[in-house]
Amino acid sequence: MNLKDHSHTRYNPLIDRWILVSPHRTKRPWQGKTEQPARDILPSYDPDCYLCPRNARAGGKMNPDYSETHVFPNDFAAILPDAPSGVFDNGGLLQARGERGICRVICFSPKHNLTLARMDASAISRIIETWKREYADLGSMDFIKYVQIFENKGEIMGCSNPHPHGQIWSNETVPQLPLQETDCQLRYNTAGSRCMLCSYLELELLQSERLVLQNASFVGVVPFWAVWPFETMILPRRHITSVSDLTPAEIDDFAEILKRIGTRYDNLFETNFPYSMGIHQKPTDGAAHDEWHMHVHFFPPLLRSATVKKFMVGYEMLAMPQRDITAEMSADRLRKLPDEHYAAI
Repeated sequence: MNLKDHSHTRYNPLIDRWILVSPHRTKRPWQGKTEQPARDILPSYDPDCYLCPRNARAGGKMNPDYSETHVFPNDFAAILPDAPSGVFDNGGLLQARGERGICRVICFSPKHNLTLARMDASAISRIIETWKREYADLGSMDFIKYVQIFENKGEIMGCSNPHPHGQIWSNETVPQLPLQETDCQLRYNTAGSRCMLCSYLELELLQSERLVLQNASFVGVVPFWAVWPFETMILPRRHITSVSDLTPAEIDDFAEILKRIGTRYDNLFETNFPYSMGIHQKPTDGAAHDEWHMHVHFFPPLLRSATVKKFMVGYEMLAMPQRDITAEMSADRLRKLPDEHYAAI
C-alpha cells in the first residue's frame, strides 16, 4: 500500500482509535476562513496584565514581585477542592457524580513578551522543576488521582492572556484520555512484557522518517497516527513514568527540546505559532503504573499558513478524525527548519 498518495486509515494504539489520512487532498484550493495572526509587539511588562508581577489578578488578588516562575490557585477554577461529593443515577442512562480537584496557574516568566521558544533553556529548566514540584505536591494529596500539566498558546486556542503561562489541573478521578492511555499501555505491557512507547520509540528511531529532532535524553516525532497537521510528541529515551523521575541532566535536555520544538513551530510560518501542549504521565492513585511512559503532546491547529487552520468539523465530529498532509510530510518540513528563531535572524 502506498501511504504517500492514497487514502488510508492509521491506528493510534495509545487510545485504541483510527484516523483517516487523505494525502491526495493536499492540492485542494482553499477559499474558506482565514485567521489574523497576532502582529502586536508586546512589552516586557504590561500594567493591565493580570499575570505580570505587582499587578492585580482578575479575581482582585495582587501578584508578588516574582522574578522566575510563579504558581497560584486559579481564581476561576474549573474544579474545586470542596465540591460536594455524591452520585446521581437515574436508571443507568442518566449518571453524574461530584468531582473535586485543584486548579493552579503557572507563570513561566515575569516578562510579558516571552514564549517558551524565546526563553533561555535555563529558564525552561526552572519551569520543568516547578512542574516536578507541583506534580509531587498535588499527587501526594489523598484525593488527587491525576495531575494534568498543560499550556494553551494563542488566541485561536482559547488563550485569554498572552503572558507566558500554563495551567495545572488535578482531579480526584483519572480523566478519560489519560485513563484510555493507561488501559492501552497496560494491555500492551501485559501481552508482551514491554512498554508500548519504548517499543514505538525504537521503531521511530529505526525508520527515522517521522523524526523531527532529538538530543541525549529526548526524541521529538510527528506520531504515525497524528491528527493535527503538525502535531508532535516528545518522548524520553529512558523509561520514565512521570516528571518525578527526571534527573537534573534530563531536565536540561527536556528544556532544550521544548525550546527547539517551539522555535521550529514559530519558524514554520514565521508567526507566534499557536498550540495546546500537555504532559501525559502516570496517575497519582497510589499504584506503581510501570506501564506508563511519560510523553508530551503538542496539538497545533495551523494547516497551510499562519492564517489557515484545520477545523475539526463534520466527518471528524461525526465519524473519525481526518487529515490531509501525512505525518511523514509534516515531519520532513519541521525537521528541515533551523533552531535559530526567525525573529532573531
